[in-house]
Formats: sequence, C-alpha cells, structure tokens
Amino acid sequence: MDFIDDPEVSEALFRTVENYARENGMEAVHGPLGFCDMDHQGLLVEGFDEMGTIITYYHYPYYKEHLERLGYVKDVDWLEHEIIVPESSEIERINKIASRSFEKYGLRMLDLKNKKQIKPYAREVFEIINIAYNDLYGYVTLTDKQIQGYIDMYFSYVNPDYICLIVDKDDRLVGFGVVIPSLSKAVKKNNGRLFPFGFIDILKAIKKNDTLDLYLVAVRPEYKMTGVPAAMLSRCLRNAHKNGVKKAIASPQLEYNHAVQSLWRFFEARPHRRRRCYIKHLNENPELNSDKN
Repeated sequence: MDFIDDPEVSEALFRTVENYARENGMEAVHGPLGFCDMDHQGLLVEGFDEMGTIITYYHYPYYKEHLERLGYVKDVDWLEHEIIVPESSEIERINKIASRSFEKYGLRMLDLKNKKQIKPYAREVFEIINIAYNDLYGYVTLTDKQIQGYIDMYFSYVNPDYICLIVDKDDRLVGFGVVIPSLSKAVKKNNGRLFPFGFIDILKAIKKNDTLDLYLVAVRPEYKMTGVPAAMLSRCLRNAHKNGVKKAIASPQLEYNHAVQSLWRFFEARPHRRRRCYIKHLNENPELNSDKN
C-alpha cells in the first residue's frame, strides 16, 4: 500500500479494493498484512523519527490520517521496544534464573561456534514457529517451500554469537532465539542499494555493530513458563556485552503478547514504535460502490 498525500488518490485506491472485495463476497478489508507472519505487517502510527529495522516498513504520518478518514479503525497494534544492554552483573542475575530452570527440566544450551552447527536445527526452528505462533493474530502456517526460502535468506548471514538453541535431554529443540546485527544504518547510508558499494557496508555491519535486532524467538508451548526465554536473552546479551553492543531493537510484538513483553522488565527498555492493523467492515450498499469505472 503506497500513495501520495492526496485524498482523491487514496480514496480511488481504496474504493477499487473495497469494490473488488464486495464483488468476491468479502465482509471486510484489513491490513496492512503480508501473506504470512514473516512478512512486513502493520502501519507505522507512532515513532516516525525512530530508526526502524530491515524487517519493518516505514510510513509517513499522513497514511494514518487517510485511512481513518476513509472509515478504517484499529483492529490490533504491535509494539517495538528499544532495549539497553545491561551491565554484566545484571546479565548474570538473569543467567542464574535460567540455570535453575535448565537443571529442573533437563535442558541445555548448545555451544555454537559456527554456522554449520546451526543448519541441522534450521527446519526444527520453523517447526516450532508454526506451533508457537499458530494462535497469534493473522498467522498462516508456513509451507515447506517458504521454510526453505527463509532458511536460505536468513541463515546465510547469522552470527553464532547471537543465535540461541536450547535442547532437551534427547537433543530435541525446545526453544530458540535469532538475533541479527542491525543493518538499518548500512542500508540507509546507501539508499537501499547493494551496488556498487552498499554490500561492503552491510558486511561490515554484520561483523561489527553497536545495535542488534531481536528478530525471532519461540518456545514449544510446554516449555513456555520454564525460564527458557530468559536463558536465551541471557546468552545473547552476554555476547552482546562482550562485543561492545549498546542496544537492541525488538521486532514488533502484539500488544497483548504479555508473555514476551514481560521479559523487558529485566532491562532498561522503552516502547519506541507502534504499528497498527486497520479494518473496515463493508456495507451492502456503500456510497463508494457507485463508481466502478
């Protein structure tokens, strides 16, 4: 969804979409959403002056005004948090909580040295995503083809220091965290272009960076309340502290996902961006339905 700041343009765009929806028996239009939960979703409604991540879109403030003028209302919001990396003493406190949990439930964290150690667990990562995210707003189960695509896309440039894999006594993956060095500044510096020199700044950002993007985290439902998420954060933050990282940006989380947001109580954190999914229920005889040119 893109349009210039002209009410006639946005009205023509949404009139066309709404008429098409009615003609195909639809009762409502909602979005912005992607084809699955891994796609960009939600309209930016707060935090326009904050640096975004590569997994989110930027929108000008006028988008919100146009949508609401056309009768769209909030359906759900996502929050993004900025987290300051704490001192090592605070990280160790979180680590103690995790250690007790590991001992109680017979879990261990894999000691990852290189990307080759991650690959055998890549498909299991997405198996857990399909299970853990199934009840989240708008989630669509990932297909085998999509899973392979995301493995090829993301696992090629991950840093083992910021990947956390937790297994049970049978080596079955029970939870994971994927954190990537922020590429936002590198991409912005080159106006989104990889060539001729953009890829060099991206490679530099992967190796040395003061900001991390908390990209994915998921835990099997039966291990949700066992301290596994705290353990994953502890590992990533310990390595972040070692590597001179100053802050992390959490990917969008549903406003009612209190289980994830409760993790931020351990840190100096602030919600710095808000994204919204809008919805408009369609009437049988709408005023905008008259123009089908």
